[in-house]
Amino acid sequence: MKVAASSLRKGNVVDMDGKLYVVLTTQNIHPGKGTPVTQLDMRRISDGVKVSERYRTTEQVERAFVEEREHTFLYADGEGYHFMNPENYDQLVVPEDVIGDAKVYLQDGMAVQLSTHEGVPIAIELPARVTLEIVETEPVVKGQTASSSYKPAITDNGLRVMIPPYITTGTKIVVLTEDGSYVERAKD
Repeated sequence: MKVAASSLRKGNVVDMDGKLYVVLTTQNIHPGKGTPVTQLDMRRISDGVKVSERYRTTEQVERAFVEEREHTFLYADGEGYHFMNPENYDQLVVPEDVIGDAKVYLQDGMAVQLSTHEGVPIAIELPARVTLEIVETEPVVKGQTASSSYKPAITDNGLRVMIPPYITTGTKIVVLTEDGSYVERAKD
């Protein structure tokens, strides 16, 4: 299906010269003089090579048909990351290069959106927020509470995050999966 280059978003799959690419970032550039262009940073699905392309915003690009289904994360092992389709209980193994940075947020039983093209997993979409437990953090330094300073902490899955000084070890927090930033203390 042909779409305007400017309408592409992160996670879309594009068919260029018979090869499939996942869009990693898009940027619409409007120079003072000349025609506006869309800069696409993409990863080729077959071998993981990153490519950067520029298109005029009105130029048509072939968007591949991708099937998106909810899957439940089961476990990870040497083969890859195992997911189950809750509708028919089929299991799917997703390689680590498709999971990418999302691996630190995966938790047993987590519902994610898996994108497949002709049965091959090509992308994963996590929930916007996840709840993690703080396993290690520095104690509060006296007098530090007046300023809005943050302190480093490590969560139960190994993620490093900056948290407010009043949060201690064992506290559950909510983190954005997009950039790993602290949102709030989890409500029990």
